[in-house]
Amino acid sequence: MNIGQAAKFSGVSAKMIRYYEQLGLIPQATRSDAGYRQYSPADAHSLRFIRRSRDLGFSVEQIAELLALWRDRGRASADVKTMALAHVAGLKAKIVELQSMAQTLEHLADHCHGNDRPDCPIIADLAEPTAAAQQHSPAQDRTPRFGSGSIRPSRPAVEPPR
Repeated sequence: MNIGQAAKFSGVSAKMIRYYEQLGLIPQATRSDAGYRQYSPADAHSLRFIRRSRDLGFSVEQIAELLALWRDRGRASADVKTMALAHVAGLKAKIVELQSMAQTLEHLADHCHGNDRPDCPIIADLAEPTAAAQQHSPAQDRTPRFGSGSIRPSRPAVEPPR
C-alpha cells in the first residue's frame, strides 16, 4: 500500500509515518519504480500499534520498547506489565502536578479583582522567581509556587523589565 493508504488504515498522518520511519520505529519503506513509498500490511499494523500507543501517552522511546516486545514472541508478559504500570505511575504523577497547577491558578484568579486597575496577583505571581532561581539567589524566603494553597504575602508589584 502507498503512504496515503497506510495513513488511512493506521490513523497516522503521512508526515508522521515518514517521521517514524526516520526514527526507525518502522523499517524504511520499499520504493516503487516511480519512487513512491510502499508499505506492507505488517508495516501498517505497526503504525496502528504506534498510534494506539501514542493515544495512551507513551513516549517515542517507550513505543520503541513496546514495539520490540510486541515483535518478540518469546517475551514475558511481566515485562510489558511492568512497563505499563510504570507509565500509569507517571501519568498519575502528572495528574497530581496538573491539579496542583490548576488549584494555584484558581486561587490566584479568586484573588484577582478583575477590574480596570493594574494590580493583579496573577501577574505578580508569574513575575516571582522560581524555586530554582531562588537557590542561586537567596534574596528572600518565599513560599513554594505550588501545593501550599496559600497566596504569598502582598508585596509591591514588580514592574516588567523594559
